[in-house]
Amino acid sequence: MTMFHFLNCAILTFGPHAVYYSATPLSEYDTLGTSIKTALVYLITALIKLVCLATFLKVSESDSFDPYQELLKALIGFIDVAGIYFALTQLTHRNISQNHKFQAVGLGWAFADAVLHRLAPLWVGARGLEFTWDYILQGLEANANLVLCISLAALGSLMWLRKNKPKTLIPIIYACAGIVATMPSITSYLRRSMGWHFPEVVGFEIFTSLLMALISWQLFSACQRPST
Repeated sequence: MTMFHFLNCAILTFGPHAVYYSATPLSEYDTLGTSIKTALVYLITALIKLVCLATFLKVSESDSFDPYQELLKALIGFIDVAGIYFALTQLTHRNISQNHKFQAVGLGWAFADAVLHRLAPLWVGARGLEFTWDYILQGLEANANLVLCISLAALGSLMWLRKNKPKTLIPIIYACAGIVATMPSITSYLRRSMGWHFPEVVGFEIFTSLLMALISWQLFSACQRPST
């Protein structure tokens, strides 16, 4: 029974990544290499972030929200933006379109994040004797993060790869990218300062990820229209 629960949670956590790759043109254009390279970039980025967090942040004895510490976390979190920038602009890609490139980068980024942050807790906790909803919620959170990562990659693609975008949309693109990049600090504020519980935070992340995906899709479509 415990192994069955672990398998269910693992499928919920990692299955959508495989489904997204196989159900979209990414599999037809063989973008797996791009996703793997992006996953390696994510691991290097995560290591840099870990060093920065250990260097500049103090260990808090309380679980209260510290604006100064959270501001530092948000600034350090923008290292992810630099990593996605490197993956989009510096990695060698096969002859794939901009649409497929940002999806492959976002997918690889999200999968590496899910493996690094959720595989070990899932393996240790989901095989416990007592049933808990926490790992199902973690799987839903991983799905929300998948959507957010693809949205951030799409916004990054508009910022760095598309030159002929309408000038009126540029502030919106940068504002949306900033919101997505600072989501960890936003959810930390909701937990520590507002007292939200884990299910409420996951619900907020799911709602925000869908909203950002819709906005990113509209922005991408608007930037692809020929200028008049």
